[in-house]
Amino acid sequence: MKILILAPFPFGKAPSQRFRYEQYLPHLKQQGHHFKIMSFFNEKTWEVLFWPGNRWRKIMGFIKGFLRRFLILFAVHRFDWILIHRETAPLGPPLMEWFIAKVFQKKIIYDFDDAIWINASSKKYLSQRFKYPQKVKKICHWSYRVSTGNQYLKDFALQFNQNSVYNPTTIDTENHHNQLKNQNSDKLVIGWTGSHSTLRYLEPLLPILEKLENKYAFEFHLICSIEPTFKLNSLIFKKWQKSTEIEDLLQFNLGLMPLTNDGWSRGKCGFKALQYMALGIPPLVSPVGVNTQIVDHGITGYVCKSNKEWFVTLESLLQNWKKRSFIGKAARQKVIEQYSVLSNQRNFLSLFRL
Repeated sequence: MKILILAPFPFGKAPSQRFRYEQYLPHLKQQGHHFKIMSFFNEKTWEVLFWPGNRWRKIMGFIKGFLRRFLILFAVHRFDWILIHRETAPLGPPLMEWFIAKVFQKKIIYDFDDAIWINASSKKYLSQRFKYPQKVKKICHWSYRVSTGNQYLKDFALQFNQNSVYNPTTIDTENHHNQLKNQNSDKLVIGWTGSHSTLRYLEPLLPILEKLENKYAFEFHLICSIEPTFKLNSLIFKKWQKSTEIEDLLQFNLGLMPLTNDGWSRGKCGFKALQYMALGIPPLVSPVGVNTQIVDHGITGYVCKSNKEWFVTLESLLQNWKKRSFIGKAARQKVIEQYSVLSNQRNFLSLFRL
């Protein structure tokens, strides 16, 4: 089978792409499938896309992206399956998807791992007016199969396509997240990793971290593409880099994943928690969406329902390395059994079966 993969960003750049389908590509090859990946944005646009300034460079990036998508129409006929991750274009109605499904009558596998039918941005960027989030419903309806990252997303997709399946975001525990944190360390580190758009979820925890700073010696490591505007005495900022991702995460003794309880957050697929768990780092998460399914409270991590619970749990774990080690080992084992590439390989490959 020949598969055309249409994604927003260049190969290896976006976490959703890396952990939704890129790490399965060797398995597709082993099954005799051939694939071609075509992104909307090129490498040069990716470098400036989420940073202030470079307006004309970004505009040209969008223009070139739409041109690349138009040229794809002359190649679609050569493929048996079309895997679309999130959308073929970040702006406008789903014209490309309509041509692929209705004119070329190709089988679309539509994959998404966020509640992308919701406009999550509170900022009034001009581009937000043209995102056309309602297109998600139409693409679901036109697709042969819909692949979703959690049950909340699946329930949405089922309204428009009964051939919608749960395909969790997974971790490569063999080749990438393949180390176990030594919790009996001299330096204590509480950590958080994520995109710039999710930094806002940390704000309610800042007073808790400040209170802990007055009682305990620890560092708060924050891994992100941009430096945060808030200040903490314990804060150490590390710019996210693919080459040092695992090394930087292994500095953590504890990993945080706070969320607000809203539609967009319920669409999250627990990726931060899974990363921590795969490395033997106990996760502390909010009781939102799939978090309560991934984390077994007191066994593979902690689900914190109030500010008091966040403080008490962090304080307890900072003082007890044996408990951190026990929880971390159980957490990694759960990822291996339920959220690893190996455990989900057959499920992913089944997306391309008639």
